[in-house]
Amino acid sequence: MRSKEGESVMGMAPCSRKMRALDVLIQQVASFDTLVLIRGESGSGKEVVARKIHEYSDRAGNPFIPVNCGAIPADLLESELFGHEKGAFTGAVATRKGRFEMAEGGTLFLDEIGDMSLPMQVKLLRVLQERCYERVGSNETRRCNVRILAATHRNLEDMVDEGSFRQDLFFRLDVFPIEVPSLREHPEDIEMLVGGFSARLKERGMTPPNLSPNALRALQRYGWPGNVRELENLIERLSITHGGQRIGVKDLPAKYRFELVVDDDSESSGREDQDALMAVLLDREFDDDSTEEASLAPASLPADGVDLKSLLQELEQQYISQALEREGGVITRAAQLLGLQRTTLAEKMKKLGMA
Repeated sequence: MRSKEGESVMGMAPCSRKMRALDVLIQQVASFDTLVLIRGESGSGKEVVARKIHEYSDRAGNPFIPVNCGAIPADLLESELFGHEKGAFTGAVATRKGRFEMAEGGTLFLDEIGDMSLPMQVKLLRVLQERCYERVGSNETRRCNVRILAATHRNLEDMVDEGSFRQDLFFRLDVFPIEVPSLREHPEDIEMLVGGFSARLKERGMTPPNLSPNALRALQRYGWPGNVRELENLIERLSITHGGQRIGVKDLPAKYRFELVVDDDSESSGREDQDALMAVLLDREFDDDSTEEASLAPASLPADGVDLKSLLQELEQQYISQALEREGGVITRAAQLLGLQRTTLAEKMKKLGMA
């Protein structure tokens, strides 16, 4: 099965180069039974990618069975994957099929495989190599015809070096790696994603909000530590609180919009004028009422003019300082809050004399 022209893993045409490249990889590998290791941050859409690989494959008419290896206790994961016989252990009151058996002929998606214990890694490696397994409490060997897709947000190479992940299993899984970009790496796709989430909300009988262009721009500047899942949750939340309404920047929850930092120790009227101008600059950028913008700007500019470059640098420095303070000085997390790459923030700090 092939995707329709322009269709993305999210169901619509992506704007970003990274998401278009991801589509190409999915379509390249889908028709083969090759093992795929999907990597990316939590909430970035790894399971969506896995489901698309299954849907585009010859196994699409058979089951897609997901298993979160990190959500199942280590001592129960073997039974969950391979099943068990009645009486195999305390509480095993009946014979139970495992996920491998449920996925027969289809695809088994092992999410968060980096959380799998070393003993289970050995058993999984055997299944990948020999295509057979036994239920817990049984000596009967069962053959399986299942495609394996695995995903993780962890750095498996580091785990191999630390001894917490088997090197032979890593090499077995890492046949066709796919990296799912974090949302902050492709903010230009946010409008597309909002449209997709809104369509799904309508199917559920909900009325999605109507985000203004400036509200969308504000969302594109946010760091999205929760990635696509966080965006989806936000749109559902707004559909509950503002269903069908026009959403401006001021209607977004506070952390999704830029807020003015006012110097409470201002002493001179010139400083007050500059603070007012900062407010105007932000209003001009984010306010959805263009006529209000036009009326505010001329009245708020100080009589003697202003050094706009210095003013904007000061505002930038204030935001960087706040982000660093909020994240305990960790540059990577502060960069996420500001919607920047870590290297970009480090360069800005150096330029502003903050490094």
